[in-house]
Amino acid sequence: MAQLFFRYGAMNSGKTIEILKVAHNYEEQGKAVIIMTSGVDTRNGVGMVASRIGLEREAIAVYDETNIYNLVKKLNANAACVLIDEAQFLKKHHILEASQIVDTLKIPVMAFGLKNDFKNELFEGSKYLLLYADKIEEMKTICWFCKKKAVMNLRVQNGQPVYQGQQLQIGGNESYYPVCRRHYFHPKL
Repeated sequence: MAQLFFRYGAMNSGKTIEILKVAHNYEEQGKAVIIMTSGVDTRNGVGMVASRIGLEREAIAVYDETNIYNLVKKLNANAACVLIDEAQFLKKHHILEASQIVDTLKIPVMAFGLKNDFKNELFEGSKYLLLYADKIEEMKTICWFCKKKAVMNLRVQNGQPVYQGQQLQIGGNESYYPVCRRHYFHPKL
């Protein structure tokens, strides 16, 4: 039975490598997958799913105006699964379209992304995935400063924590640290 999955975690929790692993497992069995990612994340080029360990793969870039249901219906080609990276950047209509892919086309959709931003506010895509997903799973990683579980993302600039600013600032380890609650408020920079 097809379901909508949301797997979230702080920075460095292995979300992208998990997408690449899931895609590999499906394809190793001769099953087609459709991989999508937000067009907002251009760190490795538009439409690239790239993990910090060096593995990468082309994907379909999703923009605000993209209708992912219509796209998957057109591309279907007996897809066994739809995988979406950087799902936090999706809009509400994308999540409703993902639900429609599951309910109408009977294709499972697995979305991966951050739950909260550096101000500890939900991203729009994450908010609606938390509301509409059939299954929600946290992917865990450890705090940059201690051994506790990281549950927040600390933005840093010039070695200093940043708690104000635009929600969207694309970056990796140079801009964000996965942190526990204690070190979010009292980082050891």
